[in-house]
Amino acid sequence: MCCVLRYGLNMCMSGSATSCEECLLIHPSCAWCAQEDFGRGRGLTSRCDFIQNLQRRGCGAQFIEYPTSSISVLKNMPLSSTGSGLAQFDVVQIMPQKISLSLRPGEQTSFGLQVRQVEDYPVDLYYLMDLSLSMKDDLDTIRNLGTKLAHEMGKLTSNFRLGFGSFVDKNMSPFSYTAPKYQENPCSGYKLFPNCVPTFGFRHILPLTDKVDRFNEEVQKQMVSRNRDAPEGGFDAILQAAVCKTEIGWRKEAYHLLVFATDDVPHLALDGRLGGLVEPHDGQCHLNDRNEYSASTEMDYPSLALLGEKLAENNIFLIFAVTKRLYVIYKNFTALIPGTTVEILDQDSKNVIQLIIAAYNNIRSKVELSVWDHPEDISLSFTATCQDGKPLPGLRKCADLKIGDTVSFNVTVEARGCPPRGTDQSFTIKPVGFKDRLEVAVDYQCDCGCSQTAQTNSSICSSIGTYKCGTCHCEPGYLGARCECQEGEASSMYQSACREAEGKQICSGRGECSCNQCRCFESDFGKIYGSFCECDDFSCPRHKGILCSGHGECHCGECKCHAGYVGDNCNCSTETSSCISDDGKMCSGRGNCVCGRCQCTEPGAFGDTCEKCPTCPDACGTKRECIECRLFDSGRLADNQTCQRLCKDEIITVENLKTDDPGAVLCLYKTDNDCVMKFTYSEHASGQSILTALKEPECGGGPEAMTVLLAVVGSILLVGVVLLAVWKLVITIHDRREFARFQSARSRARYEMVRMIPSAVEHCLNVFGTKYNNTN
Repeated sequence: MCCVLRYGLNMCMSGSATSCEECLLIHPSCAWCAQEDFGRGRGLTSRCDFIQNLQRRGCGAQFIEYPTSSISVLKNMPLSSTGSGLAQFDVVQIMPQKISLSLRPGEQTSFGLQVRQVEDYPVDLYYLMDLSLSMKDDLDTIRNLGTKLAHEMGKLTSNFRLGFGSFVDKNMSPFSYTAPKYQENPCSGYKLFPNCVPTFGFRHILPLTDKVDRFNEEVQKQMVSRNRDAPEGGFDAILQAAVCKTEIGWRKEAYHLLVFATDDVPHLALDGRLGGLVEPHDGQCHLNDRNEYSASTEMDYPSLALLGEKLAENNIFLIFAVTKRLYVIYKNFTALIPGTTVEILDQDSKNVIQLIIAAYNNIRSKVELSVWDHPEDISLSFTATCQDGKPLPGLRKCADLKIGDTVSFNVTVEARGCPPRGTDQSFTIKPVGFKDRLEVAVDYQCDCGCSQTAQTNSSICSSIGTYKCGTCHCEPGYLGARCECQEGEASSMYQSACREAEGKQICSGRGECSCNQCRCFESDFGKIYGSFCECDDFSCPRHKGILCSGHGECHCGECKCHAGYVGDNCNCSTETSSCISDDGKMCSGRGNCVCGRCQCTEPGAFGDTCEKCPTCPDACGTKRECIECRLFDSGRLADNQTCQRLCKDEIITVENLKTDDPGAVLCLYKTDNDCVMKFTYSEHASGQSILTALKEPECGGGPEAMTVLLAVVGSILLVGVVLLAVWKLVITIHDRREFARFQSARSRARYEMVRMIPSAVEHCLNVFGTKYNNTN
């Protein structure tokens, strides 16, 4: 059973429950028997136990208190399919919209919700531009931005509005030039650009409007200004653009995009103290009748936390449009401000339209849930089911979505305790940047029904106690099942009932026995409890000195972890969102998510999501796609508009590629034109990946097919002729040698014949002479 501890103890019976309410708090599997005669004649019997155990020991079902968690759906309008038209204000992107939870502490219960990014949803875009002197060329570029941007956004939504604001920095020392001669013209004496407008903090220029010509007109009137230090006062401007809803003109039924264009870092909270500003930002709107930020020289810069809160509160997506050298800095900001993206802006802002379209598509391609007004005593864990249909535990975000896709989330809720009576709890779940939300009302199953029929000074309790839920709650100074004993009474009969087993210490050495019951000592470390004082709530594993890591409750030596945490000391989070890489894979497919962190299993892989791996077999293939889409607008990533989102590495193009760097990996691939593209992949000490690539693939001039064919045929013929000549030469030499030997043998034969003629003649004459003599 789930409630049996590793020491073999029944958690319900070994707890300190002396009342029905205390029993219910021990564990959601525990039940209480309110039957008056339960356990009579069986000695000390706990009324707090598992249901089946109580029934087996004779407790009637009608006397068992066992509340369970439940869910009621209060509002459940269907999801919409489009965002424009007459029903624009009735657009629904989350379902259900309102539910009620009745939670028993410790018991997990789950509910589901669906989210859909509807098509053709209205868009409000406010362009917030840095007008410090270094942005002069950018201002020249965007003077006709309105018309072009409206044309491109018209392909994505039929209801688009555009606004404009600008910023520089606080007009006070040491942030700006404050000498009298600089008040009207901060560029006075600056040879490169001698005239500019006075320094200002934030200026709201054009409210959101569908008349894009107005945008062009207002931008063309603008002039740059000048401040003293490098950082800008952009965060002041962002906060004012977010909270001044009426002045800016944000519509409730629209996506809110805030484009922040700059070429330098921002001032952060506490920087204002350099100028004597010690008052923190109050997060309120401070625009005067000239639509300028009136508290610029009165309050400090806002903190990242305040920015994130106000942007989320007003459903605003912030887009950082920054130059390449600032990308890493602002990328770190996005991790701290939900609903924020960062895009690389060219030095003269010439790619600003493509940047905004890419950022918009990036925003519309993902759904991420956020929780508002989260009660401290409630644990939440999420499981996302995205387009592939696979549940992803610990994840509250889906990416790579198409407009109109529907994704599902399962939310597991657990109450860790009971709030004070009469406390109403609620929280809200909403997708980041959406106006739609799910409102969740919570009540707690902390009371027992039998408590409503309690009897004070009941005769069952010797008239000196209250009878409630089958037990007596004695007046001070009295003990016993029926309040029959006074404190201090002791005997050997009572003492034996206070030992867990024969030979064990009385009350485990942590209490005293009085009237056959253990009264546990108080401890500075926590609570000692149990029928024999054998349990406590402080002898559990710790992590970094914190009991159960602060993510669980200690029960009789064992940590009972809150939802979303596991492990002996509850230090292991089941949340996996921090392990999802930019390409949507868990730990980039090179590791496992353990306790909310990636453990890279691929040799050579490193990084928060194992995304860096120059020596991995797939490293060149992964970076090749970025080379193709970033440099040549081709390949797989060029079609689905994810190039800007997935390919953030710095790419350096060169005429001649050096391959002698030992820390770089040489990659090459064959293009569709049978050329060879080469690049190197390395990791900089700053943590940024650097790709160094050839400007153009290497394409050698290949020979024509007929030339190759003739060359091959000619080579074969030439080899044949050579072989024939060699063969003829060998045969000729051989024949000549044989003929010479023949001639030599013939000459020797003639010589022998001539030499033998005289002997033969002499022999014939001798034979003839002999025959002649014999005849005579």
